[in-house]
Amino acid sequence: MLRHLIPGRSAGSGSKRSAPRRLALVAALATAAVTGIAVAPAHAASYKVLVFSKTAAFRHDSIPAGIQAIRDLGTANDFSVDATEDANAFNSGNLAQYKAVVFLSTTGDVLNDSQQSAFQSYVDGGGGYVGVHSAADTEYNWSYYGGLVGAWFNNHPAIQRATVRTEDRAHAATSHLGATWSRTDEWYNYRTNPRSSVHVLQNLDESSYSGGSMSGDHPITWCHPQSAGRAFYTGLGHSIDSFSETNFRTLLLGGIRYAAGAVKADCRPETGYTTLYNGSTTGWSQAGSGSFANSDATLTSQDGLGMLWYSAKEFKSYSLKLDWKLTGDSDSGVVIGFPSTSDPNAALSNGYEVQIDASDTAGYTTGAVNGAKAADTTARDAALNPAGQWNTYELLVEGERLQVFLNGVKINDFTNTDSVRSLQQGYIGIQNHGSGDTAAFRNVRIKELGGTTPTGNALRGVGSGRCLNVNGGSQTNGTAAVLYDCNGSAAQQWTATSATELRVYGNKCLDVNGGSTANGSAVIIWDCNGQNNQKWRLNSDGSITAVGANKCLDVNGGGTANGTKVQIWTCNGQNNQKWTRV
Repeated sequence: MLRHLIPGRSAGSGSKRSAPRRLALVAALATAAVTGIAVAPAHAASYKVLVFSKTAAFRHDSIPAGIQAIRDLGTANDFSVDATEDANAFNSGNLAQYKAVVFLSTTGDVLNDSQQSAFQSYVDGGGGYVGVHSAADTEYNWSYYGGLVGAWFNNHPAIQRATVRTEDRAHAATSHLGATWSRTDEWYNYRTNPRSSVHVLQNLDESSYSGGSMSGDHPITWCHPQSAGRAFYTGLGHSIDSFSETNFRTLLLGGIRYAAGAVKADCRPETGYTTLYNGSTTGWSQAGSGSFANSDATLTSQDGLGMLWYSAKEFKSYSLKLDWKLTGDSDSGVVIGFPSTSDPNAALSNGYEVQIDASDTAGYTTGAVNGAKAADTTARDAALNPAGQWNTYELLVEGERLQVFLNGVKINDFTNTDSVRSLQQGYIGIQNHGSGDTAAFRNVRIKELGGTTPTGNALRGVGSGRCLNVNGGSQTNGTAAVLYDCNGSAAQQWTATSATELRVYGNKCLDVNGGSTANGSAVIIWDCNGQNNQKWRLNSDGSITAVGANKCLDVNGGGTANGTKVQIWTCNGQNNQKWTRV
């Protein structure tokens, strides 16, 4: 079996190594002997990453270059790297030491059942997964892995140059790239389009090369939350040369750091948004002094106090997303719900500002509804990237309720009770606060919610505002039930029958996996069979009880992100166990 070893410094007669260090080295070597892991020399890295490159089918000659590139990235960016092709490394005790596991051009069936179980528990419990290139050509018979990687490989044309389009320029993997990137690689076609269940970072322009077969919507790099963990995949990286490209190495580094939790990103699936700004300021007006420089599809504040506002349209219920970055200890904000005005102070008095300023006092710091409600600073601090790095806001406005999400994490939940102001209709804007306060904004987009929310058979979580959904719209037995934006699709239409079933697609039932009664048991879909693990009681308080287990339909950890697991749990009356028909 091929193993990739890091050369260690030999200890000659003149070496001075303490007894504890010798014992630590012996223990590390013992671990390597059991798991086949090549162990990096000890150093004070912040976290560890495991590179797994076992192949059971085609083997890429770029694997050694990829391992070395990841080692180099670790050395330069404060993480250590172990590499293995021994699947015995996939046990709970060993995996616990790593923040992320990289499947580097793996192929075929590389893990047995117990190894799969250990890896699933690792990721769902908070670990990170990174898939590179033919990681999508792996574990075809393991449905969980298919959801983790996002989509399986189908075929590819000849290696050629193509144009890669950047959809997300805030994620650490892609923020360094321009709108397009021309490069040569082996461009995969996938068996399914993953867009509905992942957050797409890059797509291929199929008109720029021959052999693309995904009907013009061709994701090639993406990310998504996976229960408590994180997943990142890129189809790039076929050739040895890829791993010496600066842009590709930076992309790979950003994916690893996201999966490891070292940087934060909103990787919830995102569909149905309309661009308000992605380079063009058509429809925008400046109020007050100062201005915004517009370059590289980025707005950068200059002087102030002022506000650039989208004057072309008022909005009612909506999800507003935008990417922002501060320079140093700067101050800015997003202003919403104000009437048409050329006076930025009037906008602040008649609307609400969601603050961007990590160092201010509680009611005026990042995530606060300025002067009205402080953010949950514990959640905010855990989700925040520091000054100099990009962050993503979602401002979800439904009636007079405003929820603030930072990099996919809810950090504020505010309901307006001021009779002078109203969130139910108004304009939106971004603030230039003053000289010395520099904030940059990218990719301002909005999804209007009015008239798009289905009525009748959808089940919306009270705590999350998102609907009970069959993951990826699949009709396959065993597919997980998860949260997702309410969209009226067939995957969200749950019909309550006289047999106390919750049916979807007409012939599939909401099912407690394996008839389990344990807290945390997965909820899936399965052919309707009349068994107790497919029977549900809809209660007057909004809870839904699994009859066979006598436990409630529960959103894991009170999560609000798209893709969050739905399970059963002891009934406790909390909002993550309450549902409404919409």
